[in-house]
Parts: sequence; structure tokens; C-alpha cells
Amino acid sequence: MSLPLVVLLPFLGALAAPLFAQAGRTAIAIASSVPALIALAALFPHWPVLSAGGTVLHSYEWLPALGLSFSFRLDGLALLFALIILLIGLLVILYAHYYLKAHENVAKFYSLLLCFKGSMLGIVLSGNLLLMLIFWELTSLTSFLLISFWTHKQDARRGARMALAVTGGGGLALLAGILLIGNIVGSFELDDVLAAGDQIKAHALYPVALTLVLLGAFTKSAQFPFHFWLPHAMEAPTPVSAYLHSATMVKAGIFLMARLYPALAGTEQWFYMVSFTGLATLLLGAYVAMFKHDLKGLLAYSTVSHLGLITLLFGMGTQLAAVAAVFHVINHAIFKASLFMAAGIIDHETGTRDMRRINGLWRYMPHTATLAMVAAASMGGVPLLNGFLSKEMFFAESLQLNLPGLWSWIPPIIATLAGIFAVAYSARFIHDVFFNGKPVDLPIFPPHEPPRYMKIPVEILVFACVMVGIFPTFSVGPLLYSAASATLGVDAPDYQLAVVHGLNLPLLMSFLAFFGGLLMYSQRQRFFDFHARFREIDEKAVFETVVSKFVDLAHRFTGWVENGSLQRYAMLLVVSVIAVTALPLADTGFYIGENGLSKVDWPTALAAGALMISALAAAVWHRERFYALVLLSVVGLIVALAFARFSAPDLAMTQLSVEVVTIVLLMLALYYMPSWTPVETSRGRRIRDILIALVAGTGMTLITLAMLTQPFSSISEFFLENSKPGGGGTNVVNVILVDFRGFDTLGEITVLAIAALGIYSMLKNTALTPPPGDGLGHAWTRDSYPLMLRQIARPMLPLALMVSAYIFLRGHNLPGGGFIAGLITSVALILQYIASGMIWTQDRIPFRYHNVIGLGLLFATIAGSGSLAFGYPFLTSTFGYITWPVVGKFEVASALVFDLGVYLAVIGATLLALVSIGRLSPHSAIKSKKEGV
Repeated sequence: MSLPLVVLLPFLGALAAPLFAQAGRTAIAIASSVPALIALAALFPHWPVLSAGGTVLHSYEWLPALGLSFSFRLDGLALLFALIILLIGLLVILYAHYYLKAHENVAKFYSLLLCFKGSMLGIVLSGNLLLMLIFWELTSLTSFLLISFWTHKQDARRGARMALAVTGGGGLALLAGILLIGNIVGSFELDDVLAAGDQIKAHALYPVALTLVLLGAFTKSAQFPFHFWLPHAMEAPTPVSAYLHSATMVKAGIFLMARLYPALAGTEQWFYMVSFTGLATLLLGAYVAMFKHDLKGLLAYSTVSHLGLITLLFGMGTQLAAVAAVFHVINHAIFKASLFMAAGIIDHETGTRDMRRINGLWRYMPHTATLAMVAAASMGGVPLLNGFLSKEMFFAESLQLNLPGLWSWIPPIIATLAGIFAVAYSARFIHDVFFNGKPVDLPIFPPHEPPRYMKIPVEILVFACVMVGIFPTFSVGPLLYSAASATLGVDAPDYQLAVVHGLNLPLLMSFLAFFGGLLMYSQRQRFFDFHARFREIDEKAVFETVVSKFVDLAHRFTGWVENGSLQRYAMLLVVSVIAVTALPLADTGFYIGENGLSKVDWPTALAAGALMISALAAAVWHRERFYALVLLSVVGLIVALAFARFSAPDLAMTQLSVEVVTIVLLMLALYYMPSWTPVETSRGRRIRDILIALVAGTGMTLITLAMLTQPFSSISEFFLENSKPGGGGTNVVNVILVDFRGFDTLGEITVLAIAALGIYSMLKNTALTPPPGDGLGHAWTRDSYPLMLRQIARPMLPLALMVSAYIFLRGHNLPGGGFIAGLITSVALILQYIASGMIWTQDRIPFRYHNVIGLGLLFATIAGSGSLAFGYPFLTSTFGYITWPVVGKFEVASALVFDLGVYLAVIGATLLALVSIGRLSPHSAIKSKKEGV
């Protein structure tokens, strides 16, 4: 249970953080730190198992039919990333406490930060690929909210949109890749996928799956050509940059490559795609970082470069390169988080991040300057610091690639060149900010050291840089070995974590990089002049332009399709279906299966003829609305008779009830509309529509003939066999609705309720003046509620309600049920409205239809939730038999409660919609009375 708890704790903390808002900023920060402390305590007991190469698993079934489970898995790699997420998260919480201003919504910030932390922990601890994907998308959403936390800044909002668009698009690609991998392996469980590496790589879909997965990883970890979103996300508050964009979120893609390394790596496609992408990102990020004047911009592009370095190491495909990649994940998270925090302190105390203005800060902020210089030296790969060790391993691995001829010199040269750039932009960070003259027009002058405790997170991280650099075996050796072994899927090869490995070629490359970087920085003006010759691309402007073009294109296409014409929508839908099915139907032709055609008796033929004639007549006379409505009612009646003819009494009763309600609804609508409409379509369009209808009708006829004249097996046999023993009823249709497919029915009555409430909301304050007479100029009768109709309708109400109750109670075993009974009750009440008027009827109905709808949904939900109390899935029903005096033995089913909910929801929704339309007329005088709706 400890692993699910680790993931859940930050989300619980996110809910709890706002509760401490009244207690002050310190209380919120402390409350936000508690989940991480508990999570660390929960992970600690598992270290003995992990250090021995073991794995901890916790799995709970969720949707087994889809292969999705609450499966959590902890090994050395997951532990490494979990520690980075939790420990640096704790430091960021302390740092943010002093960074954020007093007027800012601290509770909201910490809640979002904790949600992001939980999402990242979900990614690294997921033992199921689909579950990991859910958390993957949560990181995109929460990072979007964190980047745009300063909503008053337009650049922050744009940077957030860019990050969401790029990483969200990569998430869609990752979804497709994971689905392909699951299809190849037959499982989405991580253990099964990692064990099936050979099977995946031998499959024909491996290139496609690999490409899609890498697209997800590259977009998340800002790899070329998707790197542009990361620098523009720097408009976020610095604690966000220190956490998301140096230590955690941008490492999610790196983690994915490490996680799936045993399953996907080791092929030529992996080598070329991953290594060349990492190589391009490494050089591009290092080059651009040299020329950035914004402090966070320099750190952002250096982050892009280091992420490219890690990706390149994974792409090399050797075991030691993978070890070096995992080692650099640790080192980069440490020194880059400390650098971002130092940059935030400088921005906080000077009011600017422009390196052309923040010069000579050593004089004003010596403590902060010392910390930042050590971290920057680690980023540049200076000996005795952690960055030097993983850079040495990178140089060594670049020499081990077995490329033919002179090509073997290319990787070491590129690695050294990248090292030169790293030293150059690190030297620029140190010299331009802390030396290089005096400050120039600082918004805040003179700058001074920040609050004492604001520097503690930076001090801890800088101390870690030194400890790992001097005592690597003692400080991170066991954790690195466990993480590297988990990445490789086998025990990690022998390697040495030593400060100096003797005088060798990697050490020479380090010296070349160090002195070459200093030389490049000393000649920086020449490089700046060279760089100024090229036009700098504004990625944000390009992105916004591309998005605007797509939006304009979407608007034009939508304007062409959605022109307000229902006929056009129907035509496009039918034509699309014809286009999709034309080729298969052309190959099938006029096909009749081995069952042949059934014989048609004369009553069936007569009814079918009447049906077709009525339908065609309704289409021909559609401008005469009343006649068209009568013809449509004939069609509905014949359909109901057809259901009865072919042994579907439930459907026949439902159809008849629906027909009555529909006709009343349409009659109410027609009352406010003209009785006829003018000719609006040209002759050519009518001919076009007739041809489309003929083609579509012919196609449906061919499909129906081909399907119904051949043998086929149906799920109906299952329902017939299990209706009585499984659902306790002999009416299969009702048992399906309230038991086997009860969840569908619950959704349907919910939608029905929403539709009725929507109608009520739209018509609530609307009043229409009805026409004074019919379309021929005849005035309406003054007798709105004829005496004969009133005298017949009132005694029919109790009779109809009795029939409704009978239909409801017998529905589980005979044709009937809550839906049909609800429609019968609705028709009986509608008849009272028609016969006696709204005032008379609603004076005698003491309840609101809103409450009836709510009560129906409540009963249906209670019936479904009751099974949870007994350990059964939602909407599991049960039944039994009770013997009463006189009555005798009879069946009682829990589904009856659910059916009652359906009954009430149908009544409430139907009457609310119809009465809302009926009260549109100002002559109803309903507004002066108590409303029953």
C-alpha cells in the first residue's frame, strides 16, 4: 500500500493547502511539505530490496478488459527519480515561501505544485503504461497552470499555451505508441513489456511504435526540433523553473527513454533517432545559450543542451553510456536547480534578469555569488564538482563508438566542442553577473542578500555538488548502481566513480574543453559579432503565427460546414457515409445470404406499403406542417405495430408512448409557428437531394439484405439464458435495462434530465404571442378547454395511473417497466394540462418537476451504490422471494429501486420540457400562480 500512498499524498496535500490559507504563508508551506516527508518515510523501508536488485510491486485491478490497472512499481530507477522529485520539491517549497510576494495566491501556487509533484510521482512509479500515460497528461495540465501562474503577464500565458500544445501533441503520439506496444506484447503491464524486448524489436510495427514513443519523449524533454517551448516557459515564477524545467518535468521524457530502454533500445533505428536528436539538441542549446542576455534564458538553453547530452548517451546504446546518462540526470538536477534558484534570488533583489545590467554583484551579494559560482562551475564541468564526473564519462563513451574510419573522430570532437560551449556560457554567467564592472540602472538599487532561509535550498544543493564531486562512491554510488541496473534490465557493468582516472584521453578532452571555453569567452565579442550576422528567429512569434493560421483555417472550414442549415448538415452526413461505404458495397453487390428471403404475408405487406406511402407523403407535404405531423404519426404507429408483429411488446409499448409525447410536443411547437412554409429550395437542389436519398436508401437495402440473410450468432442468447438466474426476471428487455446494462440506462436518464433542464432554462423567461388564428384565417375557438374533454380526461387520470403502476410493477417479468410506466403517467398528466389548463392542473400538483427529476436520479444512484457496501461492483443487483399472508410468495428485486428512479426521471423530464413549452404564451396567466415547474 505504500507506493499508492506515495502518489496519493501530494494530491491530498493539494486539497489541504488552501485550508491553511487563513493561518498564514508559513503554515501553508509547512502543510505542503508534510506529504513529501511522509512519502520519503514510506520509500525508505524498500531500500534493502532495491539495493539487492529487487522490485516492489503493488497492483489493483481497475479496467482489466482494457488492460488498465492501478499498478505501481518501484525499482532503482523509479527510486532515483522519486527522490529527485521529493527532495528538490521540498527545497522549492521552502524557496517559494520567500520568493512569492505577499499579495500573491500562495495557497493556489502550492496546490498546483503538489498536484504536479503527484503527477510526476505517478509517472515514475506506474507499473502500467496506460496508468503512466494518465499521469503523463496530468503533468502537462498542471505545468500549464504553473507556467501561467502570473496570469497578468501575456508572455506567461503564451509560454504556457506553447508548452501545453507541444507536450500535449507529444502525449497523443505517446498514446498511439503505447497502444501499439500493448498490442504487440498483449499487455500494458511494465514487467511484461520489459520482458518482451526481443518480441517488440522483431515486430513489423516496431519502427512505428518506437517513433511514436520517442515523439512523446522528445517533446516532453525539449529535444530538437521541439526545444523551443522550454525557453519561453521561463516566464513562470522561478520556483517553477527550478522544479519543472530543470529537475522534474523535462526529465519525464528522459525517464521514459530510460524506463523503456530494455524494450526498445539496441537497434539501428534507436541509435540513429535518439543519438542524432540528442546530438543536435546538445549543440544547438549550447550555442544559443552563449548569446542569451536573459539570465533564465541562458539557463534554459543550457538545460536544453544538457538534456540533449543525456539523450545522446542513451542513444549510443552501450551499457556504460546508459550509466553515464543516469549519472548526469542526478548531477544536472542538482546544479541546475541551484542555478535557477540563484537566478531567482538575483531577479528578486535587483528587479531584472538582463545580464547587461546586473554586473558586479559580488560586491553586494557575496554569499549568493559564491553559491552561484560553484553551481555554474559544476555546470561547466570543473574538477572536484559533480558535473565534471559525468562529463568525463560522456567523453570516455564518445571515444568508444565503433564508427568506421575518420567517422570515429566525429563523436569525440563534437563532445569536446559541446564542452567548450558549456565552459564558455558558464564563465559568462559567473563573470558578467558577479564581476565585469558595476550594475547599470538596476530597478532595485543597491541589491542585497536575500532572507537567510531563502539561501538554504541553494546551499544544500551546492553542498551536494561538492560532495558528489569529491566523494562520488560514498554519496551516490549505491543509488546510481541500483538505478543503472534497473535501466539496463541487468546488472550494471563495472565502472569507477573516481575524481581522477589518471592521465588519459577523456581528461585531455576535459582540459581542452576548459581552456577552449575560457578562450571562447575571452573572444566573446567576436563571437557576438558573428552571431549578429544571422537573423534571430522568434520561436514564440512563429508558433503564434502557425496557431493563428490553423485557427483561421478552422474558422473558414467551420463557416463552410456550419452555415446554420440543418438540411446541409444532413446532406454532408449522408454523403460522407456514402463515400465511406461505396467501395465495399460495390464489391459486394446484390448479395443474399444462404438463409434467403422470408415470405411476406399480406398484412405485413399492406402495413409496409402504408409505411412507405406515409413517409413519402410526409416528405412531399413537409411544408404543410400539420399534415406532415399527422403522416409522421402514422409512420410511428406502423412502426409500433411492426414491433408487436415481430414479438417485441416492450418496444411496441414504448414506441406508442413516445409517439404520444412527441406529437404533443410538436403540436405545442406548431401552435407558435406558421401552418405552412414557402418553397425555399431550387429544383436542382431537390433533384440532388432525391438522388442522394435514393443512393443512400439503396445502400442500406443492400447492407440489410447481406446481413440479415446469413447465419449469425447474437449476444441475445446470453441474455435469454441469464435473465432469470442472473437478474431475477423473465422480461429480458427490462432486465437488460436495469441490470445487465444498468450503467447505460443511468447515463441515458441523466442525459434526459439535462436536456429537460436545458429546455427549461432556455424558455424560463421567454414569452411568445401565438397567432390569432390558423393559417386559413379562422380564429381560434373561445372555449380553450372544451367541457366534453374535461369530463372525459379527469376520470381517466386515476385509471391511467393504475395502469401505469401495473405496468411498472410487472415490468421485471412481463412487458413493461419504469420507462414505459413513466411515459404512461406523463401522457395522463399531459392530458390534464390539455383538457383543463395549466393553472387548474398545477394547483393540484404539489411538487416541482425539478425535484421529481432529482429524486429519480437519486433513487437510481442509490440503487447502484448499494452494491458497493457489500463489496460488489456498482449497479450489481440482487433478488429474493418473500411470502406474505394472502398475497403469497412473490419476488423482490433491488432493480425495482433503480426502475423507480427511471420512472420518476422520465416523468419529471418529460413534463418539465412540455410544460416549459406550454407556458410560453402570455395568455396562460401561469406567471401569476404558483409554478409547478
